[in-house]
Amino acid sequence: MHMDEVEPAAAAGAGEGVELVYEVTTADLTQAIRVRTRATPALRRQRWLMPLLGGLSALLGGSALLSGQPAGSKAVMFLGAGLLLCGLSIFGPRLQARAFAGMLAKAGQTRTVVDGSGISVTTQRYSSRMHWTAQPVYAETDDVFVTLDIAKRAASMTVLPKRGVRHPEDVDRLRALLDANLERI
Repeated sequence: MHMDEVEPAAAAGAGEGVELVYEVTTADLTQAIRVRTRATPALRRQRWLMPLLGGLSALLGGSALLSGQPAGSKAVMFLGAGLLLCGLSIFGPRLQARAFAGMLAKAGQTRTVVDGSGISVTTQRYSSRMHWTAQPVYAETDDVFVTLDIAKRAASMTVLPKRGVRHPEDVDRLRALLDANLERI
């Protein structure tokens, strides 16, 4: 299917839909990963646990080095592991998003229609249709809407960049559709 063709089934739905046309960027995905980390219980624990363990490890390693204890290699290992954990807690979402850069480039332009029955996503490589129950919650940042499945260990999310709407008032219409069908977090 070409990007400018519209499937009647995808365009149909309860209420008038909002169409977005965009290419997902690593910045969009970074925001979505941060939202998912705050929203998912297991990832929320990881969000505070990694810096805590990293800080403790760096503190142990640093204090062992400063005290001049003979086991210097273990102290360096603790210090390095601590700094790594702290760095991952800060830069992890950006690194994860960059890991998907190749896949995002291959997907190319994305056309998404959000209507009363759910979300239809079409790229150059795939097409999918999700009902509201597949990702029952959403969050909003300054630049994107993110729909999520926050069930235990779920990784399912859809990124809807606001720059993809055709008209500025469509952002409000999209928010209204999401509010009517999903729980806002």
